[in-house]
Amino acid sequence: MTLAKLFALIQYPLPHHALSRLVGRLADCRVPWIKDLAIRAFIRRFGVDMNEARQPNPSAYASFNDFFTRPLKEGTRPLGEDLVSPADGTLSRFGAIEARRLIQAKGHEFTVSELLGGDDDTAFRFHGGSFATVYLSPRDYHRVHMPLAGTLREMTYVPGRLFSVNAATTRHVPRLFARNERLVCHFDTEHGPMALVLVGAMIVAGIETVWAGQITPLPRSGVQRIRFDTPVHLEKGEEMGRFKLGSTVVMAFAEPVDFVPGERERKVQMGENLGGLSKPAQALSSEKPESEGQV
Repeated sequence: MTLAKLFALIQYPLPHHALSRLVGRLADCRVPWIKDLAIRAFIRRFGVDMNEARQPNPSAYASFNDFFTRPLKEGTRPLGEDLVSPADGTLSRFGAIEARRLIQAKGHEFTVSELLGGDDDTAFRFHGGSFATVYLSPRDYHRVHMPLAGTLREMTYVPGRLFSVNAATTRHVPRLFARNERLVCHFDTEHGPMALVLVGAMIVAGIETVWAGQITPLPRSGVQRIRFDTPVHLEKGEEMGRFKLGSTVVMAFAEPVDFVPGERERKVQMGENLGGLSKPAQALSSEKPESEGQV
């Protein structure tokens, strides 16, 4: 048995949520010597480049969480053309959504419907589209931005486990991104529907959005859907949310994306061009063809 598989297996019996909430409370500690010690140790351990931060002085942050979600200096992440990366991280997987499935890792797939919280009708809209997954490591910038301009249509909270989302766990825990707690944000764009899925992970203290503040953890169980009658429009590159500790963003597009050629598992930065969507999307039929089954 490999160390990677062992690491994945020992996570199953762990109290994911209790550990994550405990870490969240510690990360929000505002005792100066405690938070300064934690921040400086983290910078040394992960080689964080504070020269990019709007506030480069580690002691100036009120808590570890404030440091972790720090903003960058203006102009640090210029926007590329067409579809851009929503975050700094590793572009782990990307490609076409085939047979209504997304690839997690070699030998592991999950359906669009599972990812979106069991919404078959919405999942059908992404049939024939594309997806991309960006993993944010602890050292990365942890604000999430819009890969395309869009108008928020619905937000869905999906409860679940909190497995780690690093490469080792992704290779050994089936349907990982469809099992973990996550926030699904549905946008209308000029290229059709776009879903940004912010996936929670072990010791991630919370997920925030710019329109509703901190969303996770929620005290109630069950899938919760919130529709927005008042439009929330965000331009490409505008911040839409953030993670309190590292996690993953899964993007799903209704239209095919012509991705920039390159290897998987490569580092990307927020604003970096990922590919192009050549033309505005055509209106999708609201009815499924008779040959289609459940998504």
